[in-house]
Amino acid sequence: MLFGSRAKSTLPTRDEALAGRDHRPFPVPTTHEVLGTPLEGPWPDGTEVLYVAMGCFWGVERIFWQLPGVVTTAAGYQGGFTPHPTYEETCTGLTGHAETVLVAYDPAVTTPELLLKAFWENHDPTQGNRQYNDIGTAYRSAIFTTTPGQAEAAAATRDAFQAVLTAAGRGTITTTIASAEQAGPFYYAEGYHQQYLHKNPGGYCNHGPNGLTCPVGVANLPAQTDIAPPT
Repeated sequence: MLFGSRAKSTLPTRDEALAGRDHRPFPVPTTHEVLGTPLEGPWPDGTEVLYVAMGCFWGVERIFWQLPGVVTTAAGYQGGFTPHPTYEETCTGLTGHAETVLVAYDPAVTTPELLLKAFWENHDPTQGNRQYNDIGTAYRSAIFTTTPGQAEAAAATRDAFQAVLTAAGRGTITTTIASAEQAGPFYYAEGYHQQYLHKNPGGYCNHGPNGLTCPVGVANLPAQTDIAPPT
């Protein structure tokens, strides 16, 4: 079993992870507070789901619910071993999960490339097991895909953004890219975490434009500017 700071900086093995439970130990709202859509579906035919981790899920969720074509967002835990974890358990680093946001979107309105543009431009993907003041494996950067197109977009945008980082004298991307099947189930977080920054507008958030632009396709679109940068 891992203890102390090592538990937060080292992913546990399946044998080291907390046991968890066979059911969700808390209620989750049925409806998105901002979008008015179902948190857990059913969603319109054709809806696709992408999972992203980029630090504290409060700020991440707010970034994505504002984007055109997004059907719903939800905060949760993914990428670890403990079934149906709680927030307190995840924060110990002993579940192996990352704080993750589910992004359900209409592919007729937006694309994985545009969603991932927001992903790369609104956090520092070079920090490893932390995101600014938040330290631990739960705050690592990750993309968990559900379609071949998403996987291709994740790899292509990573490579494009790495070139931008390198030109700016920044570090190497540490973001994990894996299929959602490899990452394991997405477990919804407690109700108070869902759309947290809508319910608590002055709440903690360390996400915002990192000052760099991720090239997408043939267009070099301007960086996102509608989320306040970290202070």
